[in-house]
Amino acid sequence: MSVGQRAAEEFRRLHGHAPAGVWSAPGRVNLIGEHTDYNDGFVLPFALPFRIAVAAAPRRDGLLAITTVGDDGVPQRAEPVAVASLAPGSVRGWAAYPSGVCWVLRSAGVADGGVELVIAGDVPAGAGLSSSHALQCATALALLGLAGVVPGSPSAPSLPEVAAWVQRSENDFVGVPTGLLDQTASLCCVAGHALFLDVRSGAMEQIPFDAPGQGLEVLVVDTRAKHSHGDSGYRTRREGCERAAARLGVPALRDVPADRLAGVAGQLPAELVTLVRHVVTENERVLRAVDLLRSGKLAELGPLLTDSHTSLANDYRVSCAELDEAVDAALGAGALGARMTGGGFGGSAIALVHSDQVARVGQAVSAAFARRGFAAPRLFPAIPSAGAGRDL
Repeated sequence: MSVGQRAAEEFRRLHGHAPAGVWSAPGRVNLIGEHTDYNDGFVLPFALPFRIAVAAAPRRDGLLAITTVGDDGVPQRAEPVAVASLAPGSVRGWAAYPSGVCWVLRSAGVADGGVELVIAGDVPAGAGLSSSHALQCATALALLGLAGVVPGSPSAPSLPEVAAWVQRSENDFVGVPTGLLDQTASLCCVAGHALFLDVRSGAMEQIPFDAPGQGLEVLVVDTRAKHSHGDSGYRTRREGCERAAARLGVPALRDVPADRLAGVAGQLPAELVTLVRHVVTENERVLRAVDLLRSGKLAELGPLLTDSHTSLANDYRVSCAELDEAVDAALGAGALGARMTGGGFGGSAIALVHSDQVARVGQAVSAAFARRGFAAPRLFPAIPSAGAGRDL
């Protein structure tokens, strides 16, 4: 049973009638391009087959009612709130994410009125695979769908516009300063492709990504070390990038050329120099990775992934012991390259592996975690999948 079907079934069980529709959105893996999105840079994500589904129906009393159903089948219901009363800070915890989307769409004049939402999904929470953005994007499509709005159709908002609304809901309602990578990936990715996004211009290119066709697999290692964008480390890095750009006299760190890096040390304190170095070199790695994908040279991505992790661990300082162990163990067992993916401070790593060595690499990572006393990691293939849409 798909998560969309499960959401619909749970809606019927809880409310005694079918929902008006079901919409779902995927989690994502970022192949490369970490912490570059809020620096107006380049990213290269693809969607995963794991999804969050939202079954929805209108209510006549003007209330927003949200229920989430976990794997154990036990529903968790948030306190219903009046849609007209939604404001930043008015809803806390997990319910703030769909509530923020409702607030943004209402303020944009696109969706209004009461609504009943029932949520089900299989994107691992806290794994750095963007479960919160999958929830927000599915909620946005559900609310728009109830209003008869299909993004991308004539006179309707485009998917990138919806992504910007979702970003605003998280930045202004939830209070987390995320960039545009995750929302855009969840809404705009295409099965079998990686999405090359220039965040500043909004230009997108769907690049074919067929790892199995070249005898390769992207292996995800969910370290089970929970991460949260709400933690102060993410905000501190972003604020540091903004201070560095201002002191360097550029709109964003994307505008610092690589040949200027040597002179940056004399203009900034050491803790900002390393942030600049990561962003500038990471943008270069994304562009090189895109060239390799366009040429069908997937195996040559390996060193770029590993260099990205080294930069994230040493310069941006967003890795952790579990992520470093996953990368080191995968490389030691023969992976072509490996890196943390997502915001960091926990979450997941990815490894580019020859298909016939996946079992070996997975066993090596699991054994390394056991030796360190870490929780057993969850391992699975990352398969480029379809973006958000209507299920039922």
